[in-house]
Amino acid sequence: MDSHTLFRNRVAVLATMHRKERVIAPVLERELGIQVTVPQNFNTDKFGSFTREIERAGSQIEAARLKVQKVLLLTGESLGIASEGSFVPHPDFPYISCNREVIIFIDRENNLEIIGEESSTDTNYNHAKITDIKQAFEFAEKVGFPEHGLIVMFNDNPQNSDEIIKGITTEKELLEAINHTLTKSPNGTVHLETDMRAMYNPTRMKNIEKATYNLLQKINCLCPKCLTPGFDIIKRIPGLPCEWCNNPTTLTHAAIYKCQKCGFIKEKLFPDGKEFADPSQCIYCNP
Repeated sequence: MDSHTLFRNRVAVLATMHRKERVIAPVLERELGIQVTVPQNFNTDKFGSFTREIERAGSQIEAARLKVQKVLLLTGESLGIASEGSFVPHPDFPYISCNREVIIFIDRENNLEIIGEESSTDTNYNHAKITDIKQAFEFAEKVGFPEHGLIVMFNDNPQNSDEIIKGITTEKELLEAINHTLTKSPNGTVHLETDMRAMYNPTRMKNIEKATYNLLQKINCLCPKCLTPGFDIIKRIPGLPCEWCNNPTTLTHAAIYKCQKCGFIKEKLFPDGKEFADPSQCIYCNP
């Protein structure tokens, strides 16, 4: 059993309405021999929207899993894919935004769930309060407009979609949206932010592609005992020694891998390919 014989010539349904198939489908079709399809009129916004008028259903992984479950129920297929993104402060540098992308691959026929991910500081995620069109265009230039889309709102906590103008990709659209919203704004301010939906954000799309390659790497990691795909880490053990003083750090020294199919467990040293930690990660060398 391997990933090629398990998945070749099967149909995989991708739960998206934001054109993520552009980066996900070519990788998985080429490497796994599957056919990726996208269902018509499948509204993924109901599982949560970046513009906050619809709260995400559960955690990031739970939301992605729910998308797959629903799309498999809708189509009757047994192989499903979905991704979910988030933008949070970097754990080590809170003033920097971090884009975490997860992509989940579920095979009901073989009872497998495999998750790829990518965390990157490469993102234009940003927002601003503006009072005139000049400020709007200054913000737009800073975040890579018009290649990256923008969103205009009355405030940063919209109650419904009527308060939001999404997918702005031209100067004319931006000018009209700002003038329209400023005219109706009770306090003379408008909330402007980057449109983080994949089809309007090529930087985020690249991170989704990287998460797809990470998924593929995990699919191709086979159980040493039964050769089932998705032999993955279930626990990380800290203590990677510092390169200078040899004291243990919080970085991963070893990892426990487990097979979803037969339950085989194996410990591997240095799963991230490093035998020593950078001294900057050591509390003794860099207190």
